[in-house]
Amino acid sequence: MDAIGAAGAWLIAALVLGIAGLAVPGVFLMFLAIAAAVTGVAVFVLPDLPVAAQLAAFGIWSAVAVLIGKRWYRDYPVEGGDPMLNDRSARLVGQVVVVETALVSGRGRVLVGDGSWPARGEDAAVGVRVRVAAVVDGEVVVEPL
Repeated sequence: MDAIGAAGAWLIAALVLGIAGLAVPGVFLMFLAIAAAVTGVAVFVLPDLPVAAQLAAFGIWSAVAVLIGKRWYRDYPVEGGDPMLNDRSARLVGQVVVVETALVSGRGRVLVGDGSWPARGEDAAVGVRVRVAAVVDGEVVVEPL
């Protein structure tokens, strides 16, 4: 394969990796796309670069791009719209729930949405509305309204 063909192949690989990076979650493929593009430009500039050197350059540039990206995301973290998105327990705090099984001696169950959670707190009868104060070890700590 001539140098133009090899450089073109690396640039096409960069394009394919970039499109795949847009289609899948995360940004890792973008780093590989950058490495493939840099390798393609290097092959265009150095047409006699052997295939082993091209693969080595791709590996090195991949590592460099990942390290630069890792540092970038550490220094400039991406803030999400909801900090408790994947923390169901934290999302429960402050909600008003209904006692399903009477809280007797500080233990019972409460209805949270369409589920039932073990609960502890002051004694309360079935049907009483209470507020979630915390979630500790999978158990809802409730307080009277």
